[in-house]
Formats: sequence, C-alpha cells, structure tokens
Amino acid sequence: MLNSKTKLKILFVGLILLTLPLITKAVSLGQTANFFIEPSYDLNKREQISATLQKVGSNLYFYIDDNWWSSLDYQKKEEAKQALSSLDYEFYYKIYPILTSSFGSEWKPGIDKDEKITVLLHPMIEDAGGYFKSGDEYYRLQSPKSNEREMVYLNANYVSSPLFKGFLAHEFMHLISFNQKEETYGVQEEIWLNEARAEYASTFLGYDDVYEGSNLQKRVRIFLEKPYDSLTEWQNEKYDYGVINLFAWYLVDYYGVKILTDSLHSEKVGIFSLNYALQKNGFGDDFSQIFTNWTIATWVNNCDLGEKYCYLNPNLKNFRITPEMNFLPLLSESALSTTNALKNWAAKWQKFIGGKGTLTLEFDGDDKVNFKVPYLICDYSEKCSINFLTLDKEQKGKITVSEFNTKYPSLIIIPSIQAKISGSDGEEPFYLFSWTATVIEKTEEEKEAELIKTLLAQIEGLKKEIARLQQLLSGTGGSCQSFSLNLYYGITNSPAVSCLQEFLKNKGGTIYPEGMVSGNYFSLTTLAVKRYQALKSISQTGYFGPLTRAAANADLGL
Repeated sequence: MLNSKTKLKILFVGLILLTLPLITKAVSLGQTANFFIEPSYDLNKREQISATLQKVGSNLYFYIDDNWWSSLDYQKKEEAKQALSSLDYEFYYKIYPILTSSFGSEWKPGIDKDEKITVLLHPMIEDAGGYFKSGDEYYRLQSPKSNEREMVYLNANYVSSPLFKGFLAHEFMHLISFNQKEETYGVQEEIWLNEARAEYASTFLGYDDVYEGSNLQKRVRIFLEKPYDSLTEWQNEKYDYGVINLFAWYLVDYYGVKILTDSLHSEKVGIFSLNYALQKNGFGDDFSQIFTNWTIATWVNNCDLGEKYCYLNPNLKNFRITPEMNFLPLLSESALSTTNALKNWAAKWQKFIGGKGTLTLEFDGDDKVNFKVPYLICDYSEKCSINFLTLDKEQKGKITVSEFNTKYPSLIIIPSIQAKISGSDGEEPFYLFSWTATVIEKTEEEKEAELIKTLLAQIEGLKKEIARLQQLLSGTGGSCQSFSLNLYYGITNSPAVSCLQEFLKNKGGTIYPEGMVSGNYFSLTTLAVKRYQALKSISQTGYFGPLTRAAANADLGL
C-alpha cells in the first residue's frame, strides 16, 4: 500500500509529466546557475546566489559562489582547484564506496536524473562545515526553494582545510539517510540520530585516527564547554554536535557500527530504531541502559570499574569530564542545598568534597519525569564503588556515607532524565531537581555504638589486667611448672621472673653461670635467655616471648 507521501509525489510527478517534457539538462564546465541557500548558514545571510561549475569530478559537480570566487587572487584560486581535485579523488575512491557499502546509497539517479552529486561551496558562518537540505529532493511544486538536485553545501572558507573531506563525508551521509528513510519508508529520522550517524561518518572513514586537529578533538572541546546539553533535543547549536559525537563514539565502541546501519534500515526512528537494532543484533542492553553507562564512563573512564565504564578509543583514553564542585565546610556540622534543572536525555555530573563525618545527601526530583541517579563513592586511592540511588514514586531518595573525608574524600552523583522516547526534535522543557547535603561529625546511633565499643574494650582490658595480677600473685600463673607470661627486660620483683631464673639456672652453667634468682629481669637474665634461644635455634632477642616460652614449656614436658 502506498503511503500518503508517495501518493503525493506521484501526483506531482504526474502533473510535471503532463506539462513539461522530460529533459535532462546538459552540464558543462563554466556553466552558471542560481541556487537557493540557507541564510542562517551563509556568511552574508543571503537566500539565493549565483555559482559557477568550476570542476566536473568523477561523480561530483563542484559549483562555487561567484562573489566568493571573484574575491580570490590567482594563487588562491589555484589552491582551491587543487583542493577540489584532491577532494574529488578522496570521494570517488574512499568516501563514496565505504559509506554506500555500509549504509546504502543515496537516491540514484534521483530527482535530477543525474547520478552525479552537486557540491555547492559558499562562505558560511565560522562554526559551520556544511549542511544538507532535504527540500532539494522535492520538486518546487512541493518545496518552493528546492534546487531539485542531489546536493550538499560546504563552507568555502575551509576548502584547503584537512577537515574538508570529513565535512563532505558528513553531508553525504545525510543524502544517504534521506534515501534510506524518507524515500524507502516515507518516514523522517529524528534530527539528533540523523546527525549522530553523519558525525560518525568521519570517524568511520578514519579521519579522526590522528587526534590533533581532528573533528573529534573539536567535538570534545565543545562537549566539555556544555556537557549537560540534551542528547536528543536538537536546536542546531554547536553543543548539540559535541554530545552526539561523544555518545556515537561510545555506542559504536561497544555495540558496533551495525547498530547505526540497522537502525537506519528500519521504518522506526530515534530511540525506537536503536532499540530495534540492539535487539536484532542480540544485545540485552537498551538505549536507556547504554545512556546511563555512558554518563558514568564520561566521568570515570576506567574499565577496571566495569566493562562499559570507559571509552575504548585510544584517542579518548585520557578523556574525563570535570564535574561541578560542591564544597562542604570542614569545621563543625554543615549543610548545603541547591536546585538544578535538566532536560530529557541530559545528565549533570556533581562532586561533593569537604566536611568530615557522616554525609547524608537527600535527592528530590520532579515527579513528572523519571530520574536515574548513579553515584560513586571514592577513596583516597581513587578506587570507586558504583551504586544507584533508589527513588520512590515522588522521585526522592537518600544516600548516606560514613567516614566521609577520612576514608572517602568524595561523592559523585550523575542525575539524568530518561522519560521522553520519541518526538525529540523540538525544544524540550526543563525539569527541576534539588539536593541537600548534610555532614555531621557523628550521628546519635554512631555515638551510641562508639560508646558501647569503648566500654566493652575497657571491660576486656580490665579482665586481662585482673588475670595478669592473679597470675603474678600466684607465681607464674599457678606454679613454676609452666610459663604463661611473656617476660622482658626491666621487670622487677616478679615471681614469674624468679621462676624463669630458676629454670635457666637448672639448664647448666653454660646458660646461666651467675645463677642469681632475684625476680629482676636485667642484663644477666637477658644474656641467659639469649643463650637459651641460641640453644633452641630461636632468634636471639633476649625477649622471653611466645616462641621461647613454648620451648621452655616443652623442656618442662608440657
């Protein structure tokens, strides 16, 4: 059954065929044509420009804005022509075959019945590498500002930049996506996922293998400026590209590029298409789990904490986000409260340090949405345990950390909202959440437990002291027939020492020639113990400890 879009297209094509002959326009080098462009991208906010065909490539037409071209001197023009020749070669031998073999082809021969793709260069705003207009794939009866071509637009100011080939790959990926989604299934992909695939095209072709100066490096810098930007909301700002690029890297690292291709070759869009591709490829994780793991990996980036908590790309091995810092006073009991805002599929990384004692953090999120709050408790060696805050239906929960700032110097929470799963192209609302962090030196329960522990230790100590005194009063713990106490230099007036001296004296003149039984453990007794230890092959310390006592008791037949 034909969908409404296909029926409409047939109707428009029918009208055209009834009124116009089907003629393929001849294209020749030096030909000039007028093009509609996007004023929001154009450096001079123009809506239409005149451009000349400066190069006919293997499967590309290169048109260049006449005003920009005329502003160049001869040398700059020659450099631009050389750059276009190099770009044409790169596209024919690398970009086109690799991307089409993996993701599928563009609409071919397409609306203009020409298998070559038009590339229009005009100067754009600084942050723009290029763009794609899906309206060009429709007749002007349907889209009044259509150029009725398979075409992409590139920023002329970057024509000699090493990034230019990556820009072309990005925009060509949009051409492929249009054909695979809109032409094949009659559905429009959500912009964020469309852009994520296009962002990954540069990586897929190996253009980010050298990190310095790469598109990846550029996107990392953008992401670190505003890491809490929503992944799925698309406002066409530079920050949108930062978050989708880093997420696409993580997604493909662990689940393979097939997740991007299979989700593209599906009538589903957005999160639904990714979950479809994950299930098709036998993965148990869904988009929500992957997003949560990604938020953790973006902070810790350490595979030792879990197989999904790091980036596998060697260019990102040292990448870590800097969390928002929250300082708690070190002296006395303290409390800190704040309110924050988040959008769907966005996260905030917040770290708590300072204070001393027991930290209690109470979280309270807007109950209109579902929050997910992983948290990490880290010790001084930076070993962290990862847990998840249990939230009730009102999105409230509590974390308690004992020995804070003695054993554990920091707590990190990563709240995110994961509620909306479709229709995410427009601006999303903010949802509030708040937390209150309280540090007290000891809770009442801890004080009571510590007092009980102290009293029990004192009782145990008294018991041992009573037993020791009873043993001393009785001689050696009952008689001189065994040794139950450790004896050492400096003990005086001790019946137990007298028993030891008597024992050593009885071992013969070579052990204790002086034979004095005084009850005082001084140098002569120490020397005698050392001689006895030597006889028994015990370390000669002069200390009558467990090993020496055991030997003596054995000599006594015990």
